[in-house]
Amino acid sequence: MFRSLLLVASLASAAAFAPTSSRHSSSALRMEFSSELGAQPPLGFWDPLNILEDASQERFEELRQVENKHGRISMLAILGHLTTTSGIHFGGEVAFGTKFSDVDNGLAGLFGEHALPQQGLCQLILFIGALDLGFTVEGTESSGQQKAAAFCEKQMDKLGWSEKERERRAAVELNNGRAAQMGILALMVHEKLNNDPYIINSLLGFPVAFNQ
Repeated sequence: MFRSLLLVASLASAAAFAPTSSRHSSSALRMEFSSELGAQPPLGFWDPLNILEDASQERFEELRQVENKHGRISMLAILGHLTTTSGIHFGGEVAFGTKFSDVDNGLAGLFGEHALPQQGLCQLILFIGALDLGFTVEGTESSGQQKAAAFCEKQMDKLGWSEKERERRAAVELNNGRAAQMGILALMVHEKLNNDPYIINSLLGFPVAFNQ
């Protein structure tokens, strides 16, 4: 089941990564977008499910924004997984009588024996929802998204980054986000398979104690 989930997620993610065009020919698409950000070796332009067939440029931009967002969330998820597994937790209580350190790591923190209490889970969902809403509201000059974009532009100007350097950095972030999406999915799959998310460490002879 989990291997099938991994395959489906991989294909769906890959479709979101690929640039779009209004043309019908897949070979023409590959030629036209072979130099686009994200369309790079070894796959180049890759849309195995043809999700972007007949899609507009606006549709592609929407998918690229979603991809960047999911990539950033996944990078944070990987960092959080590593941090909590190493034994580092927030101080204080996530709910009355339950400390952050009392909650299991990984998926077990939601469904395990020492899962996050309902009150704590509601708090986190509301907090994350508020952050997301404040950042993605569009249509005003004071929206969080536009403020963040303007701040980033100013910082890049201060560093003197050329357009080429900005594209290179954007490609690095895009690839790191893609890797993080596959990485956090792999951690969750292996946790459910045998409670050994860091299976590579085990194979190398340095097993990581997880929720033990």
